[in-house]
Amino acid sequence: MTVVERRIIEGLELRCELREGKPPMVAGYAALFNSLSVDLGGFKERIAPGAFRAALGGDVVGLLNHDANLVLSRQSNGTLRLQEDERGLPFEMDMPDTQAGRDTFALVKRGDVKGTSFAFSLEKGGASWHREGEQLVRTITKVASLRDVGPVTFPAYPETSVATRSLKEWLAEEEAAAARRRRRERLADLG
Repeated sequence: MTVVERRIIEGLELRCELREGKPPMVAGYAALFNSLSVDLGGFKERIAPGAFRAALGGDVVGLLNHDANLVLSRQSNGTLRLQEDERGLPFEMDMPDTQAGRDTFALVKRGDVKGTSFAFSLEKGGASWHREGEQLVRTITKVASLRDVGPVTFPAYPETSVATRSLKEWLAEEEAAAARRRRRERLADLG
């Protein structure tokens, strides 16, 4: 089963642009490298440079609020452009001449919608966990697939997200490893 995670980020550059003879464009950064996230439900997260490289060849869609009914652009038809640069994952979306496209452009332009987001699944072994002082941190090193990017209204990290389940899995693995160490120590004491 593929686990899809969403990261909704506030405060990244999100801009709109009217272009002569071309559709209006919304552009910004869906993710920044080496930047620590807000608390995602017991841990923070950092994305390593290069983490999206293998996932950029897929057919990513541009959505408003991760809503499949509000499609704004698509990588396969050239209306969504994605790349990695030294800062992160910038995107450009050509807005469609639809109610959703016109509304999204107007809301971004007014500053009513100013968050960005991306949905992804991890490559097996594509993340590592460690502690930085008391803070638990997950570093994403390899995204398996990038599903969608785009503007969002409410940048938030709900406690019931898939990310929280990922934390629980890691904590269970850590507890199992600690139990194995304790068993080995007891056996060594007996031997």
